[in-house]
Amino acid sequence: MSWELHNVAIIGGGMMGRSIATKVAQEGLSVCLKEISTEAVDASRAELEQSLDHEIARFGLTNSEKKAILSRIRWVTRFDCAADCDLAIETVQEDFGVKRRILRELDRRMVEDHPIVINTSTLSITELATQNSRPERIVGMHFLYPVTTTRVVEVVRGQLTTDEVYDRAVEFARILGKVPIKVFEMPGFVTTRVVLPLVNEAMHTVMEGVAEAAEVDLAIKLGFNFTMGPLEWADRTGLDRVLNWMQHLHSESGEPRFRPCPMLKRLVRAGLLGAKTGQGFFLYDSNRRRTDRLPDDKPRPA
Repeated sequence: MSWELHNVAIIGGGMMGRSIATKVAQEGLSVCLKEISTEAVDASRAELEQSLDHEIARFGLTNSEKKAILSRIRWVTRFDCAADCDLAIETVQEDFGVKRRILRELDRRMVEDHPIVINTSTLSITELATQNSRPERIVGMHFLYPVTTTRVVEVVRGQLTTDEVYDRAVEFARILGKVPIKVFEMPGFVTTRVVLPLVNEAMHTVMEGVAEAAEVDLAIKLGFNFTMGPLEWADRTGLDRVLNWMQHLHSESGEPRFRPCPMLKRLVRAGLLGAKTGQGFFLYDSNRRRTDRLPDDKPRPA
């Protein structure tokens, strides 16, 4: 393809934004990472450096590689950086209004044929794009965390997405060393749609007293050779995010399999959101390591 990719704008310096930025920089591309304030910039940069130091400590990265990654990432607080970028990705929370405002800001600044990527697991690409001047250049990409190690990314075609823009998004996924899964727009796409009923049923199994949470996770993990059980996955994803996804899919599809388990609602209402708060279905230390494993449950590599 004649399209060249050198500079990528990432809007949102949270966990997902930092992970995507790290992977993009690892592949030798320049990153403009936009945050809402100088305070948010400082916090995002510190979190990223801490994450890279963690990788160095476990011999997954060298100091030289860390310096190279940081040298390719530029933090800003204004959308203007997107004007010089060949592709932009929004990585904010699953909030329709927030994402739509960001898309309009990018639409006003970017070269008209450069792709704008929505990073979402459940929201409609077509609906989000409707108020943009060129909705055909908007495409979805659902990255799985951590982006630096997961191999797959779903590339989602909206109703108006052109073949050229879609092909560029697929090419971008391959530049990052990902396996692109080509999907048409449907609530939950592939990965979220398949995993949420499993997680929901695991929660019902605990709520109904069939087995304790640790036993349920261990059974699924060992029985099907999963890296982790569905309840730990939910804890590490964030129970509030899982609940939000389920509610959205249930609203969109009307399917009872997506109706959130009452136990999930109770945990979220109590502020027990999983690894990030230290407690969800399981307990975690300040480094998000599980502290309550069964003897036969080997911990996930840090």
